[in-house]
Amino acid sequence: MVVIRYLLFALLVIACICAALYSNRSRRAKDARERGLYGAVTNIFMGIMLVVLALIFMFIFRGSTVAVVIEAVFLVLGAFNIFAGIRNRGYYRRMKSNSM
Repeated sequence: MVVIRYLLFALLVIACICAALYSNRSRRAKDARERGLYGAVTNIFMGIMLVVLALIFMFIFRGSTVAVVIEAVFLVLGAFNIFAGIRNRGYYRRMKSNSM
């Protein structure tokens, strides 16, 4: 149980760092296609971060109605960010490969 918590915390830190790095790359990119591609990867990492945060909350808080609602909201938002990021990444990757 403790190992799972440490793994989730490590995954949360990695996702947070990756989201920050890709967000920085997205803001500094000159080309709109690259900016969109980096933004899509940022969305994926933000979604992973929200899902992992919800899982961590599931291990910390047990049984409270408020905690369950917050966990569910984080899971839904995280899943939506992952889905939107994957969809946008495919779109910008196709757009970038067609232009070259």
